[in-house]
Amino acid sequence: MTRKAGTNDFNFIYGLYMHPQVNPFLLYELMDADNFEPIYKALIEQELLYIYSNNDQQIGMFKLISLQYRSDHIVYLGGLAIDPVFAGRGEGKKMMNEIIALAGKLGFLRIELSVAINNEQAISLYQKAGFEKEGILRKYTHLKSKELFVDEVMMAYIF
Repeated sequence: MTRKAGTNDFNFIYGLYMHPQVNPFLLYELMDADNFEPIYKALIEQELLYIYSNNDQQIGMFKLISLQYRSDHIVYLGGLAIDPVFAGRGEGKKMMNEIIALAGKLGFLRIELSVAINNEQAISLYQKAGFEKEGILRKYTHLKSKELFVDEVMMAYIF
């Protein structure tokens, strides 16, 4: 089941964003809960953040960010993560199927995402869900804490 995240989901979302196995592949540097709180509030207010659960167990999260004007048929999929406890159990594929169905229901014709070039597990998951590689974004992400730039693969799912 997929639903919009709410204020009561803070601990789950914060825990995923700051998880040592997950954080290197997401947007925000490691930070304490007090510094993350305004970021979380903004995501909730903008209604961008979703929770994926199975049998009332929170498993993953993602953001859907719609583009505008001539690109209003496109939604950007970001902040996608699964609790590492559920890795390798098929939940990623189920979550991707729900994301694709939700984007279609919302009327989008294209889903875009970018993924770190070294995140082979995620790239494989996206390809199994029907996303195709479209190019490389060089030095796209900057991990400030490591002073490291990361290339990302641009991928898309076209309905």
